[in-house]
Amino acid sequence: MTLVGKNFPNLAVDSMNHRGENKKINILEEAQNHGKKVLLFWYPKDFTFVCPTELHAFQAAVAAFEERNTIVVGASCDTPEVHFAWLCTPKNNGGIEGVTYPILADSNRNLANQLGILDVTNERYDEETGAVMVDGDNVTYRATYLIDEKGIVFHESVNHMPVGRNVAEFIRLIDAYTHVQQNGEVCPANWKEGEEAMSADREGVATYLSEQLN
Repeated sequence: MTLVGKNFPNLAVDSMNHRGENKKINILEEAQNHGKKVLLFWYPKDFTFVCPTELHAFQAAVAAFEERNTIVVGASCDTPEVHFAWLCTPKNNGGIEGVTYPILADSNRNLANQLGILDVTNERYDEETGAVMVDGDNVTYRATYLIDEKGIVFHESVNHMPVGRNVAEFIRLIDAYTHVQQNGEVCPANWKEGEEAMSADREGVATYLSEQLN
């Protein structure tokens, strides 16, 4: 089920940052208590291949997100200790040294389970041992959530493991949503900051389409 239009789950999760600070972060409270938007992105595993390219790409855009009153938070199911080891590993060795935003360590998978983003193709009961067996890696897909200042999700998307994200698109989505918040207009396809939006009525769309076609 989609979370768009609903509050993000109210759950505190361990996190780690580049200073070695291990603390609980509640994404819903981060948005509501600080009056900021939040970009939360999940990736499958630390010390892998596509993942560091994404974490560095989000880091390169941190200032752009801050200008838009948006906090960036990464997340995976690795432990805080593994996050810190990766944060201390240089780029030329596949590490994410230089990343400054916090990374959730959802090692008990409580939040990932609530979001339904784990790679679990099947769960089955082993009658002999009484154990629940899982088919799949039980790590997260590349899921991304944009949450507004009230804690409401206004965008969610999920990529399969091999497909990295386009960070610029999330900046565009934040710009569009902010324009809607501030102006009450809607943003058409491929809209970018500085372009004309339109009113949400027949006259508005007719005018916009006429101008585009001409």
